[in-house]
Amino acid sequence: MQVCVIGTGYVGLVAGAAFADFGNTVHCVDIDEKKIQMLWKGEIPIYEPGLDVMVARNVEKKRLIFSTNLSEAVKNVQVVFLAVGTPQGDDGNADLSALKAAAEVVAKNINGFTVIVDKSTVPVGTADIIQDIFNRNTEHEAVVVSNPEFLKEGDAINDFMRPERVVIGTHDERARSVMHELYQPFVRSRERIIDMDTRSAELTKYASNAFLATRISFMNNVARLCEIVGADVELVRKGMGSDSRIGPKFLYAGTGYGGSCFPKDISALLYLSHQVDQFLDVVEATSSSNERQKRILVEKMERRLGDLKGKVVAVLGLAFKPNTDDIREAPAKVIVELLEQKGAIVRAYDPVAMDNFKASFPASANRTYFDNLYDTVEGADATCLVTEWHEF
Repeated sequence: MQVCVIGTGYVGLVAGAAFADFGNTVHCVDIDEKKIQMLWKGEIPIYEPGLDVMVARNVEKKRLIFSTNLSEAVKNVQVVFLAVGTPQGDDGNADLSALKAAAEVVAKNINGFTVIVDKSTVPVGTADIIQDIFNRNTEHEAVVVSNPEFLKEGDAINDFMRPERVVIGTHDERARSVMHELYQPFVRSRERIIDMDTRSAELTKYASNAFLATRISFMNNVARLCEIVGADVELVRKGMGSDSRIGPKFLYAGTGYGGSCFPKDISALLYLSHQVDQFLDVVEATSSSNERQKRILVEKMERRLGDLKGKVVAVLGLAFKPNTDDIREAPAKVIVELLEQKGAIVRAYDPVAMDNFKASFPASANRTYFDNLYDTVEGADATCLVTEWHEF
C-alpha cells in the first residue's frame, strides 16, 4: 500500500517505519529540512530504542522515503496519516493550527479516493473539522478517520508492532476496510481492532491518558501516607496490583508524571469539560496533585538538611521517564528550578537526556553536568533520584 505520514516525531516516525517494515511504501514528510536530511543519513533525531535499525533497514530497501515536499508526497497514495504536533495553547486546549494547515495542503493535492487518518491527539470533534477542510478544498473523495496512538516512549516499537488494541473511528465502510487491511499484519486477531465513530475514538485517547495519570497520582498520594504511618509503599503496591481488577501497571510512586502526553492531554480534556459545563473533579484533582508531587522531594530535603543555601544536591535523571531523551514537562525541571531558587548547588546527570536539558538549563556557576553517576554524587549533601533509569 502507498502511505504518506506527515510529521516525523515519535508518532509519525515510528508509524512510518513500522508500516514500511511490513512491505508498504511510506513517504514521511516534515517541514523541518534539517531533520529530513538527518533521517536520510540514518541519524534519528529522537531517542527511541530500535528505531534507528528499523529506519535504516527500510531506507535501504527503498520502502521508506523522506521528503519536505508534501504536495508531491500525497499524490497517488491511498492513506495519509496526520501526525503533526498539537501543542497546548494558552487557553489549555490543543493548538490545531499545524494540523489544519497540513490538511489543507493535502486536500489540494490528492488525486483520488484517499483515507485521511488523524493520528495526532486531538479534541473531540476534530475529525469533523478536518473533514470539512477536505470537503471545501478537493473534488476527490476523502474520508477522515480517527486512529489515536497508544505508544509509550522508550517502548514505542514494541507497542506499534504488537498493539494491545487498534482504535479505528469511522462510519465509512470503504475507509474502515482500508484501515483493517493496513493493520492486519500487526494484529493476530481482529478482536484487537476496535471500530467506533470518530468522536468516541478521539475521547478514548484522552480518557485513557487521564485514567493512567490518575493511577500515578493516586499511588503518589498513597506513598505520602505510607511515609507518615510507617507502611511500605512497595509492599502496598504489590498487594494492590495482585488484584486482577487493579493490575500492577502504573502503580509506581515517584516524582510525578510528565512528558508530551499526560499533562497536555489532561489540560485539553479539562478545557473540553469546561466548555460543556461538566466538572471532571477526579481529573482536576489528578492534575493539581501531580503539580504538588513535583515539589515534595525538595520539601523533604529541607526537612532533613534545613536551609538549602550552599548545599550540594545531585540530581539523577532529567528525562520525564527512563529510555527516552524527552524532557517535556519533566519533574526534573521543577526540582532543579526549586533547588536553585533556594540557593542549592546542583550537580546533574542523565544517560541520554542531558543535551536536551542543557538547552533549557545551561551549565552555570551553580549548575554542573557530569558524564557519569559516580562523579555526580561525589561530595553531594543530598541525592535526588528523579528518573528510574536502570543504571541508578
